[in-house]
Amino acid sequence: MTQVNTSARSKDPADPAVTAIAPQGKDAPPSRRKMLFALLGLGTVVAAVAFGAYYMTYARYHEDTDDAYVDGNLVQLTPLVVGTVIAVNADDTQIVKAGDPVVMLDPADSKIALSNAEAALGQTVRQVSSLYVNNDFYAAAVAEREADLARASDDLRRRVAVANTGAVSGEDLAHARDAVKTAQAAYDAARQQAASNHALTDRTTVADHPNVIAAAAKVRDAYLTYARNTLPAPVTGYVARRSVQVGQRVAPGTPLMAIVPLNGVWIDANFKENQLRKMRIGQAVTLSADAYGTSVKYHGHVEGFSAGTGSAFAVLPAQNATGNWIKVVQRLPARILIDQAELQAHPLRIGLSMEVDVDTHDQSGTQLGAAQNTTYSTDVFARYGDQADAEIAHIIAQNVVAKVALKHDATRTAG
Repeated sequence: MTQVNTSARSKDPADPAVTAIAPQGKDAPPSRRKMLFALLGLGTVVAAVAFGAYYMTYARYHEDTDDAYVDGNLVQLTPLVVGTVIAVNADDTQIVKAGDPVVMLDPADSKIALSNAEAALGQTVRQVSSLYVNNDFYAAAVAEREADLARASDDLRRRVAVANTGAVSGEDLAHARDAVKTAQAAYDAARQQAASNHALTDRTTVADHPNVIAAAAKVRDAYLTYARNTLPAPVTGYVARRSVQVGQRVAPGTPLMAIVPLNGVWIDANFKENQLRKMRIGQAVTLSADAYGTSVKYHGHVEGFSAGTGSAFAVLPAQNATGNWIKVVQRLPARILIDQAELQAHPLRIGLSMEVDVDTHDQSGTQLGAAQNTTYSTDVFARYGDQADAEIAHIIAQNVVAKVALKHDATRTAG
């Protein structure tokens, strides 16, 4: 029986079976790996060209940061006098208008002090009015003493004329001379009294008299103390951080609550120091808030830059004068103002996160010195002074003597 040598057959290159399973590497097309490397290289080139075009046309003219937050004024409401709280007319999240009475203190003690000061002013006005009335009294007294002096002088002259005839005794002549001296002394005393009274009233009116001014100052002080028992809202805004309670005893300077005017908020954007090279005051800014998403866009401009970095103004600033030191990129706060119409349409709250994109095409501005100064003021407390002046004028008008008032009016009209 014949045995076939399969091992030798399998090694024969001329065998069709061997030829069927032989590798086809030399005559096959390029491999899939080479195609992938080519596509990757082409994609890299396209991406590089696209990024270069993007950088040259857009990116190099824009600086952005997401380290930005809404900031604003926190107006503290603090009392000016000591008192016990009897009413609180607003709570957190509620809006108050400038001048609204927000907190009321017990006015009992200050009301008594005000009544005493008003009574003292009225009494002073009447006393000063009597000085002006006394001017006429002393003028009449001077005229009377002058008449007495004239009569005594005439009597002495007649007696002296007939003294040589013996019709008048020496004793009568001496009495006549004494009467003239007495009348002269009375006349001089009346003139001195009139001059003394005029020294208290000349070149002034009842309302301008020093005694009245001093008494009016006490009324003004007492009135302000009384009026300050009502604490008005300095500005229009939302109440936040209310800590005052009814019945609480408060002292001057105690923080009772904060009022936040949300119509005047701004954005503090913290840019890296290597982003500030082309940033200038006045450049246009586009913003978006995390609270509304990227679909809502705000527009504004750079208002100014901080005078130092955040770490420089920290409570515990970094101390780099040590053996081990690692450079950390610093950030400088920039203030961004938002368009008011957009702010009213989509209100922002203090502390919200923002994304900021600054367009640096405009290089006409500066980094320092070009920002406008902002002034914050309120006139709600000035009303207290106006009310005090009106109350003082009313008290003076009620207590001044009618004759004196008419005389002063006539004098001013003639002048």
